[in-house]
Amino acid sequence: MSLATCNLPIEWSLITISDVVLEMVGGASPTRNDYTKSGTLVLNKGDIKKNGIISLKKKPNYIPSDFLSSNASKVVSPGAILLTLRDLSQKADFLGLIAHYKGQGEALITQGMYSLNISNYLNRKLLVWYSNSSEYRFIVKSEKVGATQVHLRNQQFLNIAFPLPPLAEQKVIADKLDTLLAQVENTQARLERIPKILKRFRQSVLAAAVSGRLTEEWRGTSDLTGWAKITLGGLVDKIESGKNLKCIETPPNEGEFGIIKISAVTWGIYDEKQSKTLPQNSLFLETRRIKVGDFLISRANTIELLGNPVIVHKVTKNLMLSDKVLRLEMKDGDKLWANIFLRSISGRQEIQGRSTGNQMSMRNIGQKALLEIPLPKPPCEEQTEIVRHVDQLFAHADRIEQEVNQALARVNNLTQSILAKAFRGEFTEQWRKDNPELISGENSASALLERIKAERATKTPAKRTRKKATV
Repeated sequence: MSLATCNLPIEWSLITISDVVLEMVGGASPTRNDYTKSGTLVLNKGDIKKNGIISLKKKPNYIPSDFLSSNASKVVSPGAILLTLRDLSQKADFLGLIAHYKGQGEALITQGMYSLNISNYLNRKLLVWYSNSSEYRFIVKSEKVGATQVHLRNQQFLNIAFPLPPLAEQKVIADKLDTLLAQVENTQARLERIPKILKRFRQSVLAAAVSGRLTEEWRGTSDLTGWAKITLGGLVDKIESGKNLKCIETPPNEGEFGIIKISAVTWGIYDEKQSKTLPQNSLFLETRRIKVGDFLISRANTIELLGNPVIVHKVTKNLMLSDKVLRLEMKDGDKLWANIFLRSISGRQEIQGRSTGNQMSMRNIGQKALLEIPLPKPPCEEQTEIVRHVDQLFAHADRIEQEVNQALARVNNLTQSILAKAFRGEFTEQWRKDNPELISGENSASALLERIKAERATKTPAKRTRKKATV
């Protein structure tokens, strides 16, 4: 596999990863029954993340010493360079990533992972950062194999091209990357916190709305004058549900008819792409057609998402209700108020408290329990004012979130731009001009490559421990 890395400095050499990786040691294959609550830490292929980070689960696994006796070569110490050549996701986001293990003690690597013995003439940080570059990621994703669990063969990884700078220049590049990418990472972390802050802000707005605090100044008193205590059933004129039909698991095209999934009403905005196609148009029920203005709510979902309401604002497909999605018919003004209450903490607590089911992964709420939910009902004029305030504040939060997402996209692009410049030698162009003696002759990349080859020739292959057969 070759990489079309062009415009490299003439002082650099274009090699393959096999030139600088002296040995690859694959991981062990423990079963769930082998794991314990203490012992040696177990690292899994999914623990290697982007930017050289190893991110452990909240409750990591451990392995006892008797398992390690026959897997000693699979145990790594802090400072080890680790690689993952398997990824459960078809996106292959973590496939081929390399990370620096900075744990406190020894760890066992598992199947799909490798510990890499790197040449002493390569700055390890460069290989870690290179595995995050767009050029490297493109090669990995284009060469991946496998249907359910994608992977990269050892030789495919070793054949990936790698730009080798002179040894002194390697340190300059690595130090520059550490500084710049740490700044990018800090910026990214701050931006990623903002959506969580906005989520709390929206919940505080909803809480203020349903408690009357949002319009206290407008009302001129802290007393909830004119507010009534009713049930959701007091607003609803009619409730409808759809059918459970066997469908084609893709959204319908123009002229076809379909049925919505639970996910169409899960995330606060109606998403008609989350739908399935009916095998026959004759199965479509016109009385259950999704229309603009519909107030929809799921009657079955996970405990966190159960009963999330949406109001349909746009329809382009011929879709009908499913058996797990309810349509509540009520006045338009009441739809807006019910939407605010059911999304508030008070509304979520009512829905979750009335849900049934033995598994948290799928809970249900019956129509009777839904309609019995108590809620406050302000006077119509104040209800309109509350809706206006909520819409205004949510629109402001949406604008901020959109700007944050755009900024995050720019930051992500900045990371790739920095890596590209680093591995094209652009960061160190002036440094090379100022230090010609450090990149020529015995200090050149070509001379460095010869020392790497000599190092490989003197390396004695590690002895493998064969596991004894058991009867």
